[in-house]
Amino acid sequence: MKYFTANHTNPYSAFFFLLVFVRVCSLLIILMCSLVTGACTRSVNEESSAGIIWQGARPLAILQTGEHPLWFLFSPDGPIHIESIYDAVYYSAFIPWTHAMHVSFFAENNNAFIMAVNRDGFLKFDESTGVLAMFRFPGGELWRQYTIGSFVFFQGNPAVTLYLDNRFSDLYHTIPNPRTWTFNMESNAVLPLNIPALQLFSEEEGWDIDALRYSSDGMFYYRAVKRSGANPEVRTFRTADLASSGEEIPIDVFFNSAPRREALFHSSLPLLPEGFFYTGIGSVGDNLFAVWEEQTDFNIGAAGFVVLKP
Repeated sequence: MKYFTANHTNPYSAFFFLLVFVRVCSLLIILMCSLVTGACTRSVNEESSAGIIWQGARPLAILQTGEHPLWFLFSPDGPIHIESIYDAVYYSAFIPWTHAMHVSFFAENNNAFIMAVNRDGFLKFDESTGVLAMFRFPGGELWRQYTIGSFVFFQGNPAVTLYLDNRFSDLYHTIPNPRTWTFNMESNAVLPLNIPALQLFSEEEGWDIDALRYSSDGMFYYRAVKRSGANPEVRTFRTADLASSGEEIPIDVFFNSAPRREALFHSSLPLLPEGFFYTGIGSVGDNLFAVWEEQTDFNIGAAGFVVLKP
């Protein structure tokens, strides 16, 4: 659960400047390490994928899990491999979760594990070719301006909605248009996707969709917010089929449709440093994926995921 409170760090304290200095130094070390480990990863990938002809989307890496976990850290250029979770300590300054790179949503689908990475794009992991391949579908500059509000499947397609969230920033952007995106395996590009239930709320008229979810009752619930004008308008809906318009519902019915969060525990997961937390878990074949974040209040620092054999 996210808590929206103020960050009271004193920017003029000696400790703050020391912390920034340490984080900058750690970033330089991480980047140097990533160049070295990246070269090693490429050589392993070339050997692992020998004989495979990739059609359409090409994998970012081939993962070989074994005795030791594989740790990955999100960077502006995509996930980078690090030797240990402790290499992520002091990697990033804490920023509000709406602006931070982290796994907003994830799902297992057709023997694949898909992540929706805030301010970045999609990651997909599968073993359809006999190796564990990691594919990246970056959203580019557009995705860097907006927050991921949902991740659902529409007619078999993974679908992410972006929305404008500037509550922690004075920067102003327009409502994202298109607001809904997907990908396929024909290329590494993200593609716009029209969801009929959302089309009633035009981006040009100032409507934003900041939440869309599939609930345990078999219904889709979504919230539309009109940000233009003196008095913002909020409306909530549900539908059994996103191909048609939904029925309007009271706000309390919408909130009650949210899934209940449970404590995340798996005996195979490695211990994390203080201030780091696992936020999700999934699998592909006999490979276990766990998503992690460095958290304080409503802020996120470093974030990434680990892959291992349980």
